[in-house]
This record gives sequence, C-alpha cells and structure tokens, in this order.
Amino acid sequence: MKQSKMLIPTQKQDPTGAEAISHKMLIRAGFIRQVSAGTYAYLPLAYRVLEKIEKIIKKEMNETGANEMLLPEIIPAQYWKDSERYESYGPELFKLKNRHDTDFILGPTHEETMTELIKGTISSYKKLPLNLYQIQDKFRDEDRPRYGLLRSREFRMLDAYSFASNDEELDATYKEMNDVFRKVFDQVGLNYLGIIGDSGSMGGSDSMEFSAPASVGEDTIVYSDDSDYAANLEMATDMFVNKKSHAELNDLELVDTPDVKNINQVSKFFDIDKSQIIKSLLYMVDEKPVLILIRGDQEVNPAKVKNHFHADEADLATIDQVSEYLGVKPGSVGPFDVPTDVPVLSDEYVQSIVNGVTGANQTDKHYQNVNPKRDLPELEYGDFRLVNEGDISPDGSGVLKFTKGIEIGHIFKLGTRYTKILGANILDENGRQKPIIMGCYGIGVSRLLSAISEQQADENGLVWPKAIAPFDVHLIPTNMKKDEQVELANQIYADLQATGLEVLMDDRKERAGVKFADSDLIGIPIRITIGKKADEGIVEVKIRKTGETVETKVDDLKNTIEILSKEI
Repeated sequence: MKQSKMLIPTQKQDPTGAEAISHKMLIRAGFIRQVSAGTYAYLPLAYRVLEKIEKIIKKEMNETGANEMLLPEIIPAQYWKDSERYESYGPELFKLKNRHDTDFILGPTHEETMTELIKGTISSYKKLPLNLYQIQDKFRDEDRPRYGLLRSREFRMLDAYSFASNDEELDATYKEMNDVFRKVFDQVGLNYLGIIGDSGSMGGSDSMEFSAPASVGEDTIVYSDDSDYAANLEMATDMFVNKKSHAELNDLELVDTPDVKNINQVSKFFDIDKSQIIKSLLYMVDEKPVLILIRGDQEVNPAKVKNHFHADEADLATIDQVSEYLGVKPGSVGPFDVPTDVPVLSDEYVQSIVNGVTGANQTDKHYQNVNPKRDLPELEYGDFRLVNEGDISPDGSGVLKFTKGIEIGHIFKLGTRYTKILGANILDENGRQKPIIMGCYGIGVSRLLSAISEQQADENGLVWPKAIAPFDVHLIPTNMKKDEQVELANQIYADLQATGLEVLMDDRKERAGVKFADSDLIGIPIRITIGKKADEGIVEVKIRKTGETVETKVDDLKNTIEILSKEI
C-alpha cells in the first residue's frame, strides 16, 4: 500500500482532554477519530489491526467447533423485560421505539436474544452441547466515556454463548474457552492475568476475568506476591486469622455519645483503635434492608453482600431509609434491638473483637465492652469486606498486592439464569423437561487496541506486535526526488509483497524527519530506510520495538528481515 493513498492523519500534539497514552497515541498516529463523546471512527490503520485480531479470534474459536453467526443489534425490549433486566440494567441501556411505538434496545450484550433463538430451535439434549459466537458492535450509554476506546458508548466485542444439557458439558466448554482466550491474548502480545471475577449484571455462578495490567486501568487487581492467586477487588478474599484474646470480658455498658457520628469520632471519644469498633451499615439489597457489621478499620464490599443474597443490587441505605427501617439516625446504628424483618450479617473479623464499641440503635448512644460471642450470639458470619494490601493471601502463600488493570475478557457460567426465566427447555435422556445450561464468553475486541497500546507504546508512538500490526514493513525512501531511491523503493516494495509481506511504502513528498516521526507514531514492527546509499544497494533496517538498526545489502534484505522478525 502506498502511504499517499491512505487516510493516515497523524498529528504532532496530544489531543485536548486525552489522558491515557493509548488515547493520545491512537489519535496522534491516525488510527481513530472521535465522532461524538464515546464513539469513534476506526480509520484504515485501526481497521487493519481489528481485522487481524478478529482473524486470530475466529481461528481459535472455530478450532473448538464453535459456530460463527450474527444477531441483530436492535433487540426487542420485551426479551429484556421477560428476563427482568430491562429496568435493573440501569441508565447505560440505550432504549428506543419504532414508528409503531414498540420498545427496542441497542444491544449491550445478547444473552436474551441468543436464548430466545435457541428456545425456538433446540428441543432435545441430543443437539447439545453447542457453542455459538459473533463479533459485533455493542452499545452502552456510559455516563462519563473516557480514555478513548477504554470506556466508550459503542465498542466491538466477541460474545459467545454455550448451551449444554448438564454441568459436565458446561464445565468442558468453560475450560475450553479459558484456553481459547489465553491463546488469543498470547498471540496479540498482551501481558495479562486471569483473575476471579464478579458476574455482576450477567448473573450466573463461576466467573473469570482477564485483565491487562496498566496504570490507566479502572479495575483494581488483587494478587499474591508469592502464588498464582489473583482476583478483582470486588471478589478478592484474604486468609481470615481469628486471633484469640485472653483479655477479661468487661460488662456491657450503655454510654451517652452526643455528636459522635462517625468512626473517627467514636475512636477519639472512647480512646480506642478503629479495629475495636463494630461498624454497622444498613444496605438495601434489591430494595430490602440488610444490616452489615464490619470492623471499624475495614470497609464493606457491596459485591460480596449482593452475591450472598444472589441479588442484582446492593447499595448503602439513605438517611431516610435508615430512619425508616431502624428508627435511628446514622451514627448510632448498631446490632442491638434490630427489627426482626431486617437480617443482620457480620464480617468474620467482628467475632475476634473483645470489649469493643458499637452503636446502640438509640440516637446519641453507644455500647462499650461489646463481646460478640457473648452479647450477639445469633450473628451469622461471613466474608463481607474489601481486602487491603498486605493481607495474607487466601491460599496462605504470600501477601496481597494491588495493581490497576484493563478488563479485556470475561467468561461466565450462567447456568439456567436466562433459560429458566425465558423458558428455553429441552427433553433430557429420560424424556423430562429441563432448562438448558448456559455459558457466556466475551472479549472486548476494540478495547484490545487500547490495552495493547497502553502496554506497548513509548514516548515516540505505538509499537505493534508482529501478529496484529497494520503492516509488516514500513518502507521509507527519504527523498522522492532522487530517482535511485524511488527505483530501489519500488523494487523492494514489489519483492517483499511477492513474499507475502504487507508493506506500507511512504511515497509522500515529505522531509525525512516527518516520515521518521510518523513511522514511529504508527509503530510498524520493521522499518526499511532507503537513503544516501541507495546507489550502492544498501538500506537501513530498524526494529521499532528495540530501536536496533542494521545496514544490509538489498540482496540480503529478505534474510535480514527473517532474522530480525524472530526478535520482535
């Protein structure tokens, strides 16, 4: 391809408002352009990269026997109303009507659509297992789209859906998709972690998230410094150590605490460490009140609360809700005299507190010398906390560390979350009706452009891995006015293309400095420069990733490229 014939609008300056290096470089290198907030045009170079990523994905998926297909992007809203996600999904759902006033949505994901399709086509266990996939644009009305392609309102995604007649078939496909995702991420040159993930609005049970460590990532990855344990912050656990105290248990005492409203004030008033306080927080779990107890120096993890109840939402109650359900203002909430219709859950670390302090469920009053095993014997304990750096890894090996990451893929065991409610059943081997068992597997295809750029780009521009680079070679004659350079460039261009290499030839009448700067921005793995030694048949070959350069005779160019390619 001749560069003069391509739309590659490079620019010297960072775009206004861009924070992430991937956002800056993808725009500066002429790969993408914003059309509106959260939506982008993929220009020719970006589109070539996307095509190569998709080709890798399709190859790996097809080798497992998965079937590629394509579903509509406009989905009947009734599907989502039937699955009870139409309202619970939230304001990110694009909703629209047709001329007949029928409700539709722009698909953010396709569980319901695929389930309805299978419901009408598969009726026997003999037709399963089955795995279907598509690569398609998705739509989510992000409140604050940012970081370019990392959080956008329209994005390209692989979504696959497996259907099984039993758990063994689901497990086999889940494992297979785990392997497929790892193969894809290895081939596109990503540094990534497979971590325990939260199913969130998708529903289901087991879930694994694939995350690419990057400083701009919006997810927090928790990992052990001495083992393979890794999870996102919402799902991370630590090893609970129940430290026994031999202190004498003091008598429970009710204390007046005027104007003592928060943990810092309680700690100061009683002159105790925050770890001696039992913090009581009211949460609304699917609009029902639940009181959560946690140690004063720790924080509640809403995802764990939600998952405990298999709920869709778990949010901290408002002041009015606290007053309505507990009859007290926040600041004095505690586990005593809680109404019977408000469940009480306690984080397991609370049971280790001796002679602690907690709200009395009476305005401006606290109890001191609270000993949970003695004073609150009916408490139900579990893990409801956010972990902290330095906590012991749950496998007992090493301590927990935090890093930022970009979610690039996610696999879920959905089970019968959608098939049961939508009535997608089969006849089993005994002739009985049973819901089909589902799995769901997704890769953020367009997001990979940003994730790879975040990890690979340098101060000069993008650095594409060989497997997905828009071209294999960037051929640059430094002076198009020199006949010997143009003649040699055309010869090399034809010869390399004949060997199957994809070549971008910079035939523009620009200064050499401009061409080199643009080449670094674009990030093609190998650059061949034709300069002053063209009449001697000598060219310079540069590896973009390392900056290494060598001179070589044109006759040896193919061998030189083959050797250098092994280093990329």
